[in-house]
Amino acid sequence: MRDSAGCGKFLGSGDFDSPDLLWKEPMNPSLSPPVLELHMPTQSDISADLMFTPDTVATQDRADSKTEATLPVPSESTAGEHRESWSLDLVDPTDDVIRRTEATLDFIAEATIAANSVQPLDHYDLTIIVPVYNELQTLPKVLDRIDEVMPRSTEVIIVDDGSTDGTSQWLAGLAPRANRRIIRRRCNHGKGSAVRLAIRHSLGGVVAIQDADLEYDPATLLRVVWPILDGNADVVYGSRYLDGGSDPSWLHRFGNWMLTKLSNLMTGLRLTDMETCHKAFDGEMLRGISLKECRFGFEPEITAKIAARDVRVLEVPTHYDSRGYDEGKKIGWKDAVSALACMWTYRKG
Repeated sequence: MRDSAGCGKFLGSGDFDSPDLLWKEPMNPSLSPPVLELHMPTQSDISADLMFTPDTVATQDRADSKTEATLPVPSESTAGEHRESWSLDLVDPTDDVIRRTEATLDFIAEATIAANSVQPLDHYDLTIIVPVYNELQTLPKVLDRIDEVMPRSTEVIIVDDGSTDGTSQWLAGLAPRANRRIIRRRCNHGKGSAVRLAIRHSLGGVVAIQDADLEYDPATLLRVVWPILDGNADVVYGSRYLDGGSDPSWLHRFGNWMLTKLSNLMTGLRLTDMETCHKAFDGEMLRGISLKECRFGFEPEITAKIAARDVRVLEVPTHYDSRGYDEGKKIGWKDAVSALACMWTYRKG
């Protein structure tokens, strides 16, 4: 436990039983979600965008029911001035490119919703984020499993991160549902980037992450989100290494043990599985955290940033069925090196 003011409080581990589901209200069948197809700007688009004045795009707070935005207008007289400040004043130009690009993506998403006259419900008890990249064989089973075990007041946001195996076409054929939103990207930008995009559009009081590869059983995700829904925690990690959890691969166990130990040294938490996919957060808190990592560095980054906050962190067991690289596993040793770098970068939150 971190005792200093403003630091995360690790509550330890536990196994919370999920009582009978309380969500019985039927969804409004007249509502249909938009399918958002987000096209990443080209390099020339980004270069042109850098000439826009910084205050040209303004949106009202999410809590406001009306969202107003104005398209940025290039300023020819000040274009050279902005190019100069770009090269001289910014320490890391990449961060600014990402920020501007994501602002554009948000604007496109909101504009698409308005153009289609489709509005989701104002609030959900739970949002489940499903980042997807080439998971056509397992994604249908994951979505079916979520429907089977999750309460009715659950929003599902699927981010197709540039899949090339037919996943996009399959998603395009899904029947519209009020509590399901699909965001499609033409290019792959990484799991962290997909999760960050979904977080910004989430409406749930609790936000949880579920991979699309079936290594993690969606049924055990309910065990992860329940302590937050019940008011006993602000952040819950589903550990593969607590009693009742599982990870049959000794190599994965060793690698995750090492990364988790190093993370604990830098954050003061006492986690057993920092790299777990099954994470759940208080939605309002999560939407207030600025995240930057685009790939698997998202895991150590979010862990460091919640540790720096005055929040209650808990671990519960979760089930894990590891698959091999020949079955589509994507994380590798380069991601482990990146995770180490991220731990150092975000060691102070």
